[in-house]
Amino acid sequence: MEKVVTTNRKAYHDYNIGDTYEAGIMLQGTEVKSLREGRANLKDSYAIIKDGEIFLLNCHISPYSHGNMQNHDPERTRKLLLHKKEISKLWGKTGQQGFTLIPLKIYFKNGKAKVVLGVAKGKRHYEKRASIKEREAKREIERHLKDRN
Repeated sequence: MEKVVTTNRKAYHDYNIGDTYEAGIMLQGTEVKSLREGRANLKDSYAIIKDGEIFLLNCHISPYSHGNMQNHDPERTRKLLLHKKEISKLWGKTGQQGFTLIPLKIYFKNGKAKVVLGVAKGKRHYEKRASIKEREAKREIERHLKDRN
């Protein structure tokens, strides 16, 4: 059973997403409780590979509402848990010009917090406009089909 905490909707607008990978997140105690409340934001967050390990940067997990002085830092760097083979694949893919690792969603799977990472390449401005036109055309077609039925 999956409980989605947050999704990065802007990532699909700003990037062309290639392969996706599921990774675990190393969290502190109050971070887990805050995630269960749904208080996370993936806007402007990304992942880097450093010394054979993957880290999630700029992921904002708000402090736990019932926490005390030992609450976590909301913007701290979090380590992601992946197999060595997956990390080496990602290292090869992100080594190419223009590719980066973007978190797409955070969710709970079997009681453990997971993040979906996408290998992404940034869209140009005209590509964004084209995707908006495409999406609006699909909506218009669905609207007409709905009216017809």
